[in-house]
Amino acid sequence: MCSDHDFLNKRQNKKLDNAIQRMIQRHGVDRKTVDEVFDKSTLFSIEKLISNRIIDYIDFPISTGKEGNVFLAMTPEKKPVALKIYRISTATFKHMTQYILGDPRFQSFHRSKRDIVFAWTAKEFKNLELLHLNQIPSPTPIKKINNVLVMEFIGSHRQPAPLLKDVEIPNPPLVFDQIINYMKTMFAKANLIHSDLSPFNILYHNNTPILIDLGQAVLKNHPQATEFLYRDIHTIQKYFKRYKIDTRSTEALFQQITSKNKEEST
Repeated sequence: MCSDHDFLNKRQNKKLDNAIQRMIQRHGVDRKTVDEVFDKSTLFSIEKLISNRIIDYIDFPISTGKEGNVFLAMTPEKKPVALKIYRISTATFKHMTQYILGDPRFQSFHRSKRDIVFAWTAKEFKNLELLHLNQIPSPTPIKKINNVLVMEFIGSHRQPAPLLKDVEIPNPPLVFDQIINYMKTMFAKANLIHSDLSPFNILYHNNTPILIDLGQAVLKNHPQATEFLYRDIHTIQKYFKRYKIDTRSTEALFQQITSKNKEEST
């Protein structure tokens, strides 16, 4: 006879196997991608999420990024959530390390591939927590285990919200100002700089820009913080110039983002 634990493990493994097969057959996910994403360690983390009733099953892939893949998953209550899996086998570790080193929150991490990816996942979770705490539109973090991050799904009826780059913005000056204000709030209240802000890392949902991909965000006392902030400003300016609006000078925006309001000075 098998124990309840064994039964649950078999049931969870069957759900995972079914989900992976569904993604291959219905959504054109190739076997190589599946093998890169769902290694043994990652499958173990997902099994824990299922046994802890954080998710019930993985439905379909949403996006593929430089370091990770995002999937739509469903909770036991049939609520959609986003499941982000950072690939251990193909991650660009040198790129990741420059954003982790200098962050006092991660001084003790080891520099093996696995440790770097786990630290990166924890970093994104903590950064999302800071944005949520300061009411900056971004996915609410729910749970993280090793290289797997569960967060709020941004979209409607299981349809993911589009990236800003794929939207014809109805009011570009307003959205531009919203993003600059997000950057200012991040700097002033969360002590964070996104460090990779672009129309590829902003969703547009219900007429609101929503910041995503916070793994590389650094604290403002990071050795390269100023460089990263100038780069973010320049990237956003460059994108919005296509709408022929006044994006002001890079220096003026830098001063706006980093200067203290009267209430912050008191």
